[in-house]
Amino acid sequence: QVQLVESGGGSVQAGGSLTLSCVSSGGIFRSYHMGWYRQGRAGDREYVSRILSNGNTFYANFAKGRFTISRDDNQNTVTLQMNNLNFEDTGIYYCNAVIGSGPNSGADYWGQGTQVTVQG
Repeated sequence: QVQLVESGGGSVQAGGSLTLSCVSSGGIFRSYHMGWYRQGRAGDREYVSRILSNGNTFYANFAKGRFTISRDDNQNTVTLQMNNLNFEDTGIYYCNAVIGSGPNSGADYWGQGTQVTVQG
């Protein structure tokens, strides 16, 4: 069973930065496609960024140029560096893993989320 634990959320002033981390346990991390989603005040969960098992990265339009996703397969960790944050970035950020190969290919898992609050 794959478990994901996020950390790094908090409160920051507009224009500031935060780094979110997600540690995975169980399974073979290097085969996972990892991603970040967020849930804002409206309640809808929206896509933020994804990094495939081969290292290719993708971003939502609002994240391009401000957010950077990376992974460390030795540490079973995916990181989201967020710069120049604004009020609209406030929300709960969730880590997502999609199994990329093997008999469970396509199965996805979610962390519990970490709160990001941007003030000012």
